[in-house]
Amino acid sequence: MFSTGFSFELGELRMSILSSSKLGPLSLGFPTLDDVFPGFEPGDFTVLQGNVASSMIFALSVRAQLPRGNGGLDSSTVFVDGGNSFSPYEVSESARDYGLDCKAALERVYVSRAFTAYQLSSLILEKLRSVLRKTRARLLIVSDVASLFLDRDIPKTEGRELFMKVCSKLSEIASEKRVIVVASYFPEGQSRQGMFFEAVLFGKADVLVRLRRKGQVLTVALEDHPRIRPFSMDFTADPPVTRVFGGVCFGEDRSVL
Repeated sequence: MFSTGFSFELGELRMSILSSSKLGPLSLGFPTLDDVFPGFEPGDFTVLQGNVASSMIFALSVRAQLPRGNGGLDSSTVFVDGGNSFSPYEVSESARDYGLDCKAALERVYVSRAFTAYQLSSLILEKLRSVLRKTRARLLIVSDVASLFLDRDIPKTEGRELFMKVCSKLSEIASEKRVIVVASYFPEGQSRQGMFFEAVLFGKADVLVRLRRKGQVLTVALEDHPRIRPFSMDFTADPPVTRVFGGVCFGEDRSVL
């Protein structure tokens, strides 16, 4: 059942009020980055990977609620939690940073948790369409999309078949419903099963973004996009301040196009 969420674990990311006058799709909110990459368009199936991907999806669930003229979608979010990691604390902090009412912001994030690959598959394959129709959400987030399928209790062949169906369905929903689908993904070593899942997921995704923090540097890399050339941009803890990740303020450092 979909409902507003309750706390499990804290994320790393807090959003500042940024690019308030930016027009366009759902942007990430870095003024300089938004000039190169305007954001996620309706119909995009996006995969976020890297050690701050989970933090970004919490922020996007709030950013989607902003007016369209402020880089948002003026929309609620459907959040399918495949990693048991949804954090109302992170959502509340992002809402506070944007000047939104925390309780109201949480009520616009519809959360459903899956604890097995079978539950996650059922949610995505059988229930998502009706939920999106009822909530009129323009953003669908699936957290930690692959990990449940690596459970040892699932036969490998069955796990592969289910995962392929899930990825196909997410791509189909993005395209047919004209919603933005964002899935977070965390590589699971170099196992053959994990490599298979990665190939399937990346093959179905339209947009691939890597978000990685190392020390005081945050790297945002657009690795695949149907309309924009790949690039990488670094942000450091030096001013000017543009973003807060894990309590550290990051400003632009350099970009490589």
